[in-house]
Amino acid sequence: MSVSAIVLAAGEGTRMRSSRPKPLHMICGRSMVLHVIHALEKLTPERTAIVVGHGAEQVTKKVQEMAPAWANVAFVEQVEQNGTGDAAAIGMSAFDGDDYDDESTILVLNGDAPLLRADTLDELVATHVANGNAATLLTSVMDDPTGYGRVVRKPDGQVVRVVEQRDASPEELDIKEWNTGIYAFRRDLLGPALRTLTTDNTQGEYYLTDVVSVLASMGHRVGCVQAPTEETQGVNDRWQLALAERELRNRTNRTWLLNGVTMLDPRQTFIDVNVTIGRDVTLYPGTMLQGMTAIGDGCEIGPDTRLVDCAVGDGATVTHTVGADAEIGQGAVVGPYAHLPAGSAVTSRSSTGAFYTAPAG
Repeated sequence: MSVSAIVLAAGEGTRMRSSRPKPLHMICGRSMVLHVIHALEKLTPERTAIVVGHGAEQVTKKVQEMAPAWANVAFVEQVEQNGTGDAAAIGMSAFDGDDYDDESTILVLNGDAPLLRADTLDELVATHVANGNAATLLTSVMDDPTGYGRVVRKPDGQVVRVVEQRDASPEELDIKEWNTGIYAFRRDLLGPALRTLTTDNTQGEYYLTDVVSVLASMGHRVGCVQAPTEETQGVNDRWQLALAERELRNRTNRTWLLNGVTMLDPRQTFIDVNVTIGRDVTLYPGTMLQGMTAIGDGCEIGPDTRLVDCAVGDGATVTHTVGADAEIGQGAVVGPYAHLPAGSAVTSRSSTGAFYTAPAG
């Protein structure tokens, strides 16, 4: 069964208080929207439609430059912010063929959920297909889901509807299970359901959540897959951005620790997601490895060292150093208190820092 995806990345994100479009805020060296795209890796979608709006040109340019080829991205623009239902309908226009005879799976994702795991989306689609669902929601449970749409179920566990916080009754507000805004739909049912949506709600918008009740009322099966809240929550302000950065950094550090890297204090070690590290590397506190930095086997890096887009050869030692777009040779000793400007190449050392060959010109 083929899978395509719609990533909703049109929002302005006013709570970020930034001139940068919300989907382009960085977490561990990668834009939020690109984290969402990378979470599709196990599904290798036939096409990934990115719905852009605020800062459309910037978002499109960045995603075109950085998205993996397997994602097969296409871009559609939501000129007026008329709600998630409208955005999903615009996203559907990026797919070839006719809705009515296509039972393939359409995933709908939020562009501000950078902590989604590929395994979770794989499970969502597998459950959706195995149960023959018209729609399958990714949900989470928390003690206080204030602000989120509540998931209303039948006694047999099937979903009846999702009710937004503003429209919920007191009884519905007591429900702890909330809708993450991430769905798997059958394409031949999603398209017609979207065309039935109205703006009869407190926001005057087309809610994608209303598709759930439309499908359920027609007798179609709507199911759920639950995921941890820390994985599914979106990022709406700088505080949530910092929390997401901390969580992803913990995941990244754990992966490297389990693959032969020593960190004296993982809480003071910062590694971007595109960095590569060899075996038997020791990272001292205050180490920051950013961009496309590559560290060879047997290196010692830090303390208090920041390398951006640098290549470090096997067995090198780099201490109290700042470098950008530099090359450090095999076995070289750099620092303490060295500065490596862009294009420099380290060949040896002195007691006060590194000797390097500066770029021509």
